[in-house]
Amino acid sequence: MTRNYLDQTMQKLKNEIIEIEQMVSEATTKAVTALIQKDVKLSQVVYLNDQKINAKRFEVENECLITIATQQPLATDLRVLASILDIVSELERMGDYAKGIAKINLLTKDNPQDIPVIRRLEEMANITVRSLNQAVQAFVTVDVELARALPAEDDAVDRIFNEIYTGLVDSMTKDKTLVGLANHLQWAAHNIERMSDRVTNICERTIFIGTGIMNELEESDDEWVINVQ
Repeated sequence: MTRNYLDQTMQKLKNEIIEIEQMVSEATTKAVTALIQKDVKLSQVVYLNDQKINAKRFEVENECLITIATQQPLATDLRVLASILDIVSELERMGDYAKGIAKINLLTKDNPQDIPVIRRLEEMANITVRSLNQAVQAFVTVDVELARALPAEDDAVDRIFNEIYTGLVDSMTKDKTLVGLANHLQWAAHNIERMSDRVTNICERTIFIGTGIMNELEESDDEWVINVQ
């Protein structure tokens, strides 16, 4: 295989990563909007569209493996392909989190109660989606400085998550009938918080591509991931 062919393949894979990121960002924004507005139809759209994200992930993985097997890339090229395999998995999991938020809205659709603090979920989602877009751009351009800077945005997401959690606990304490709804909304907020953590993972891969060194920018833990599928 020629160098030109490999370059074209790598660019195609990067473009597909951008495409999946856009799908995930759209799903996240729609899922949160649907939850806040109690829009069942929009949640159903997000839930069903997750299949497209999954299919795209497997398509990219297959293309990566074929490229590695047939072109035997070395050094930076191999790091890029290995990172694409990891990043596409991170993106697919983020799509699952958005699907989970959609599922939460479907589970609580018949509950007329409202807990105003959950509206801050939109702020969390906006920061996370913006950071995700920048993280993928940093990956595509191998912008190591941007990749190192972006995880700081996770602090803002964590802060809002803690404020939402405190507000939900306060609501449950004052009105026991809100316990069920508040628990579901807590998981919705946590899904966004975990998305933000995965943005950091993508940044770590960009740094790996640019430097050849793989270090964790911060620790993360999947212990609290909700299973709503």
